[in-house]
Amino acid sequence: MDGSPNSLAEHRDDFVLVVNVASRCGLAPQYATLEVMHEKYKDRGFTVLGFTSNQFLQELSTNEAVAQFCSTTYGVTFPVLDRVMANGRREHPLYTELKRTKDREGKAGRVTWNFEKFVVLPGGEVHRFRPRALPDDPAIVDVIESHLPRYPSLHDERAHARSCRSELRG
Repeated sequence: MDGSPNSLAEHRDDFVLVVNVASRCGLAPQYATLEVMHEKYKDRGFTVLGFTSNQFLQELSTNEAVAQFCSTTYGVTFPVLDRVMANGRREHPLYTELKRTKDREGKAGRVTWNFEKFVVLPGGEVHRFRPRALPDDPAIVDVIESHLPRYPSLHDERAHARSCRSELRG
């Protein structure tokens, strides 16, 4: 949102949670949980990508205002990108693809409101969750945890192995 070039291509091989966000939405407190999840899993190859959207007329008027709101109100550090349309003739091509995915009830199609969530795995598999599903909903967490590497790095994996060995010696 700072005007620097940003491309979805740089996230092609990432494990991401794509969310259409809006600062004046009643669901905006979800920003806090999205930030917690980003911090919890970022060292394991996961990131949240927030796409600002005024699709439902609930976003602040400038990128600067949105950036300030996100950082001061919720301490957001995950990427919050320029505004997009999630539905309609001017919808972003990413949303054209994401909306083909069915939710847990088997429904695809339009984004129904702000904070609709799409978990996108590195291989392209998508899992869709409607706006009222909180970011830490067990179904979302299960998808994330079942597809992420267990440890963030070889160093941490070795430390865990040493800890397990010492417990076994007990």
